[in-house]
Amino acid sequence: MLLMAIALYFLLACLIGWLLFFPAGRTWAIQAAARLEARVRAWIAVAASMRLPAFKAAPAAAGISQAAGSPSGARRHYWLWLAGLAVLALPPALVFMTGDKNKLDGFAASTREANPQVAALLHGEQLAPPAALPPDVFTTAEVVQERPMLQSASRNWDLLDAEFTQRLLLVFKIMKEQHGYEMAILEGYRSPERQDALARMGGHVTNARAGQSWHQHGLAADCAFLRDGKLVISEKDPWAMRGYELYGQVAESVGLTWGGRWKMMDFGHTELRVPGVMQRARHASE
Repeated sequence: MLLMAIALYFLLACLIGWLLFFPAGRTWAIQAAARLEARVRAWIAVAASMRLPAFKAAPAAAGISQAAGSPSGARRHYWLWLAGLAVLALPPALVFMTGDKNKLDGFAASTREANPQVAALLHGEQLAPPAALPPDVFTTAEVVQERPMLQSASRNWDLLDAEFTQRLLLVFKIMKEQHGYEMAILEGYRSPERQDALARMGGHVTNARAGQSWHQHGLAADCAFLRDGKLVISEKDPWAMRGYELYGQVAESVGLTWGGRWKMMDFGHTELRVPGVMQRARHASE
């Protein structure tokens, strides 16, 4: 309904502008008025010739001033036509422009409560990355089975985008303090060469090639859980699957995109989609 009102108002404004500023518009309006008047006169004449009671006074009714009704008369008074259109258009235009009910929902004030932890983060609280885990944590049989090339992955927090790092560390903090899950980063920044190498392993690993992943910009990370000092990656573990569900909820609450909602689900993946980053990288490579 709102879109229809906007469209009608736009068309009316265009019509008025056309009549005001373009001679062709005024000529068309005058000619249309003349044609309409001619049809009305012809209809009155036909009705009078049939001697209908309602039109016994047809000659008097038809005695409208030739000067005012003729095209020349319409030309002389076209400003009156335009003034009449403006008067008709003004009230609905004012209602549309000043009525609160016509405001788009997307610009209404948000009623959602702010997450106090996110608010603290945005106001300057800086979280520090956890200590690096021993290399052998990433070479167990379970880890190798789930992530064959994980040993050579980068887990350097300094290579990640600063804003993404703070959001991800906040997720780690909430997961530990509120849900009892200790988390670890499996892979953060990923070079274009490594991205292509992973893509060659097949779609079950990744469908993104070099330049198509947020990992290359330090805006994505793959994470898992620590239990008794060991990494738990597989979602076949009920405890881990529950953790992934909570992880996705917390990540989305701080503005990250969670891979668990994708068609090819990646439960441990989160990313921060910064507008323009992918486009700039694409143009730079061309």
